[in-house]
Amino acid sequence: MSPVSLDADLLTDRRRIKRRLSFWRALAIVAVLGAIAVASLSGRGLMAGARGGEHVARLTVAGTIGDDRRVIEAIDRAARDTNVRALILEINSPGGSMSGGEALHGAIARFAETKPVIATMGGLAASAGYMIAMPAHRVLAREATITGSIGVILQSFNVVELMSRLGVQPEVIASGPLKDQPSPFRALSPEGRAAMERLIGELHGQFIRMVATGRHMDEARVRELADGRVVTGREAVGLGLVDAIGGEREARAWLAAERQVPDSLPIRAIETRSRTERWFQSTIGFVVKSLFSEWLGVDGPRAIWQPLL
Repeated sequence: MSPVSLDADLLTDRRRIKRRLSFWRALAIVAVLGAIAVASLSGRGLMAGARGGEHVARLTVAGTIGDDRRVIEAIDRAARDTNVRALILEINSPGGSMSGGEALHGAIARFAETKPVIATMGGLAASAGYMIAMPAHRVLAREATITGSIGVILQSFNVVELMSRLGVQPEVIASGPLKDQPSPFRALSPEGRAAMERLIGELHGQFIRMVATGRHMDEARVRELADGRVVTGREAVGLGLVDAIGGEREARAWLAAERQVPDSLPIRAIETRSRTERWFQSTIGFVVKSLFSEWLGVDGPRAIWQPLL
């Protein structure tokens, strides 16, 4: 047998052994995690007791904001919980839907009626991400935070010319002249444009009033800033859109000094996912990371692209 053939056989055997080891490793991981999950579920009462006691709640809002009933319910539960002394609202969001922002704004405002709320902004807190900070008693941002974007946008597209070139003629039956406005199949009519501008104006006015109320500013001043511009956290302080530069450390200091919430209290995240969802997500992530990433990242491509010797 030639040395080349021997090397190829050894390489094949090595891969086969590693795959078998990976399989048994994954099986052991799943078994251990399953045992942990059973123990966790059986000790639910013990865990509930361990998590008792006064604390500060933290709600993290990241990514696009939409209508999420579970988040609203979680905030309302925290507001009723006598062990929750305050809420730190951690925001890192580019915005989202007007209705989603309004719903979250309302839930935070209800919480703020009875307990202190302080908002901290991460890298991005714009549009609806800025809106939800308005009920907070104090708003902090990093110097480099991108925030603002007080405005509303409605977008559509027009494919009339493209469809004409393709010889496609749309047929639309609508109950009224504004029912299909806006539509990608025809340009906005003057009446349709006026209706859309009225809608955007109404939603924009709602946003402006939220900012004026939350920031204790005159509506006329807010309207000057509500042209959709984004600003840095440092600029936002000067404009009155946020209170100060800082993060969670500064938030805890303010709560202790101004609202008598000791900074020794633990912070506990408001979870909107069930325990089963959290366990399942962590289990899948761990298995994928420990098993498939190794095979796909090392063995798989090398086995496929291994050059012939």
